[in-house]
Amino acid sequence: MKPDLSKAILLAAGRGRRLGTLTAHTPKPLITVAGVSILGRIIGSLASNGVSHFGVVTGYLGEQVAQACGEIERRAGLRIETFRQQVLDGTGGAILTAQGFIAGAERFVLGWGDVLMDPPSYASLIASSTDSGADLIMSVNRVDDPYAGAAVYVDAKWRVTRLIEKPPRGSSATGWNNAGLFVARPILFDSVRRLTPSERGEIELPGAIAAMIEGGCQVRAVAVEGFWSDVGTAEALERARDHFGGRNRT
Repeated sequence: MKPDLSKAILLAAGRGRRLGTLTAHTPKPLITVAGVSILGRIIGSLASNGVSHFGVVTGYLGEQVAQACGEIERRAGLRIETFRQQVLDGTGGAILTAQGFIAGAERFVLGWGDVLMDPPSYASLIASSTDSGADLIMSVNRVDDPYAGAAVYVDAKWRVTRLIEKPPRGSSATGWNNAGLFVARPILFDSVRRLTPSERGEIELPGAIAAMIEGGCQVRAVAVEGFWSDVGTAEALERARDHFGGRNRT
């Protein structure tokens, strides 16, 4: 039986400090790429795959994000609720802010609200959840060194055997990186609540996933198809705009 994946939580609380002045007055998820905000592109791609109800976690300049969500909701005929993360204590804290949103759901989509991928990657992740017994499915993208994200180790059957957040540069024996898009069961919240702050002082969602793996939960990976970017720098933003065919410089 195909699982109900009508709900998605998107984490859009961060500023995107590496973008410098570009996010001084605009939160990173609202930066435009080919005339559409990053957040708008993510919502559109998920809506094309059956997601119709979104919970968006806001933080930095949250009023702007909430207003943009209202505009998308009216234009696209979707349901979008926003949840303010009062203390910006990491991605784990962000997802707990919206925990009540998925009450009663067997599974839900979870994603970073500032990461761009080609549309087929969303379709592949959601299709992979059909008849899957996994507790969590995560998208992964190939990089030279996953030191800037999270190193994901997989076996021959795409089962995730290990996940290391922000590993030291050059220390990883895998080229797979956490791509920031998931299908999860609510058991994920149990793991998040047991977390303690990392060395960076944050409650980090990848730490909860690593704990799930160590605790015997089934975590699987799906490879990103084509373009992927966390749009973390001005150069990455330009590449995203080139890829999606835009020349909008706002």
